[in-house]
Amino acid sequence: MIESTTRLDSKVLLTVLFLVSGLVSGCGSSVENSGRPTEAANDSKTAVKAPSEDKLSAADVERNKGAMITIAENSPADTVRVFYKRLHQKNFRDAITLTNLKPAIQGLNDSEMKDLGVDFAFLAKSVPENMPINGEIVTGNTATVTVQMTNEETGKPEVQQIKLRREGDSWVILVADADGERMARKEGKNYFFALRMDVHHQEAKAMLDRIGKAQMIYSMKYGGRFTDLKTLIDKGFVPEDAGNSVSTGYNYEILLASNNSTYTALATPAAYGKTGKLSFSLKITSDAQPQLISKDVSGKPLRN
Repeated sequence: MIESTTRLDSKVLLTVLFLVSGLVSGCGSSVENSGRPTEAANDSKTAVKAPSEDKLSAADVERNKGAMITIAENSPADTVRVFYKRLHQKNFRDAITLTNLKPAIQGLNDSEMKDLGVDFAFLAKSVPENMPINGEIVTGNTATVTVQMTNEETGKPEVQQIKLRREGDSWVILVADADGERMARKEGKNYFFALRMDVHHQEAKAMLDRIGKAQMIYSMKYGGRFTDLKTLIDKGFVPEDAGNSVSTGYNYEILLASNNSTYTALATPAAYGKTGKLSFSLKITSDAQPQLISKDVSGKPLRN
């Protein structure tokens, strides 16, 4: 059976979801680690030692849960801890406020945040309640915090490096590069929606490609005849995502000729201007190769 698509595995999703998920799933900078706390170094050294609860206040104990070092209040490590805690609690607005994509989240109202909730929600599944922070290095106005996570692919422990910079009395997590940060400042509240549409456009093309390959396999088994979308899903030729726009942002359908000898597969934005702008059509004729076209037709199906 073809596995359902997941944004976490896709390499084309250049959004905060993956800038952030890189910190969660092992997609970012990492080195293998045996489980020992990392050594702090450089201009400003942070002592790296396991916290002793008998020397900490109740607030300190709460702040240091799961950590392999002592975390000082309002330190870079504390900022990372709070960031992940908010992600775990699905408090996405306040979590992203701690990053350099803050300008893109500030202007979103509650309805727009809810609109983006489906895209953000998968992050919370990968975040533990207490992040295993095991290192902090502060050099002037920059810092690196390390967390020990298990790589989902290899099963081995890895140390993920998280970069921060100081802004006034606060630390800011750098989830976007310089270009991404400039774009967030320029686009403001439209930033996430624009990126989400780019993501969905890529996924729609990939899904239609899957449908085309699935139809080819089906036709080889059933005398050159093609079939409808439900059948392809039921037989495991196409992921279940194709039957629901909630996770994909697109509605998919297959238009069959009367004798099932040809077909056209369509992908249409579920909410034009929010989940996508381009409509897609994969057309198959009896004597031609598959032809994929896309066009902005204000959210209408691209039937011609």
